[in-house]
Amino acid sequence: MINLIVRRLKPLIRCSIALGTLVSRPMTVGVRGAIFDETGRVFLVRHTYLPGWYLPGGGVDPGESVHTAVVRELREEGNIEVEGRPDLFGVYLNARHSKRNHVALFVIRNWQQPVPPHLPNMEIAEVGFYSLDDLPGETTPATRRRLEEIGIGLQRDEIW
Repeated sequence: MINLIVRRLKPLIRCSIALGTLVSRPMTVGVRGAIFDETGRVFLVRHTYLPGWYLPGGGVDPGESVHTAVVRELREEGNIEVEGRPDLFGVYLNARHSKRNHVALFVIRNWQQPVPPHLPNMEIAEVGFYSLDDLPGETTPATRRRLEEIGIGLQRDEIW
């Protein structure tokens, strides 16, 4: 039943997020975190309102630094507690939604997950740690490119 409701609300949610973002933050900044475990696997999330697997993250709230935002988003989406300061890997233009949207990507290797995330919920359908050579088939192209930039040193792109 909840899946049916979420499926029907997806277009409205996407539109509301885009409209709300344009009204409240005409210049938007988002964050994503590449969290690696001790074996080199990366933490990915699958949202309820978008297709595909992503690095966890979200928007930077007014008055919030990008460092604070990524720490908050990782806690919200994966119950991940960052230890120390996250390492900024790069800043990208994400023109898919707006020509004024930027994403700060952080690499986090020092963290804890005291308890697993409570899933599914209204935002996150699934989470998991995946080997870089065995990502879910629905991992988004941008997520794959960022992981190649981090993992194998592929030249960084300016575009998300």
